[in-house]
Amino acid sequence: MTTTLTPPGPARAARTSRTAAVAVLKTETKLFRREPAGLFWIMVFPTVLLVVLGSIPGFRDPDKALGGIRFVDAYVPVAVLLSMIMAGLQAMPPVITGYRERGILRRMSATPVRPSALLGAQMGLHGVAALISAVLSLTVGRLAFHVALPHQLFGYTLGLLLAVLSALALGALVSALSRTSKVANAIGSAVFFPMMFSAGVWLPVQAMPDTLGRIVELLPFGAAAQALNEAAAGNWPGWDHLGILALWTVLLSAAATRWFRWE
Repeated sequence: MTTTLTPPGPARAARTSRTAAVAVLKTETKLFRREPAGLFWIMVFPTVLLVVLGSIPGFRDPDKALGGIRFVDAYVPVAVLLSMIMAGLQAMPPVITGYRERGILRRMSATPVRPSALLGAQMGLHGVAALISAVLSLTVGRLAFHVALPHQLFGYTLGLLLAVLSALALGALVSALSRTSKVANAIGSAVFFPMMFSAGVWLPVQAMPDTLGRIVELLPFGAAAQALNEAAAGNWPGWDHLGILALWTVLLSAAATRWFRWE
């Protein structure tokens, strides 16, 4: 006689949870792909802005204020960071707060699908979109304007991953502090412009006055901009910049965890 072994309770629950998480990821991926506006601002707009600025003749000439490199060379890391800011502050928080506002998270808590699966799926999708945008900006910069690829590839990748984590942690904190989508949009916009400035959207960090540059480098995207610039030039990113990025990631994640509510 064949005996069928029934998995113990915890094992069955874990398997059910994994299956539910995969189902949530597939569903959220389909919904994410149906938002062309979000995909454009995260994955396309930074590269379009790079092309527009790179098409200005003066921006393709060496600039002493930038240490002898061209403005378009300095702007590639900015375009890379801009995609992360878009993903973390403009795209992700309204989605998560919208789910909370409509009671979706509360209803999910009564099913095998845990709300954490939804949050993880959203952070993963927006993180992947930002990384794809980064690769696109690097590729277009190389092909269209002969911008050198990062010479210190491992250091660049490490800085890139830390920057993505910081952006997503910041977005999670905005989601935690916002009870409605309107509030999320308001807080996200309030944080959006200072983060863009610190990333060098209007003025590359290396061209900022010394005092302003030191202040900006204490912010996550200012530190990320310097880390990426250093790696692009062939140097290992400064441990101070990597440390600032890691510290911001930990602090923002802890704050988001502390204040996040599913209802």
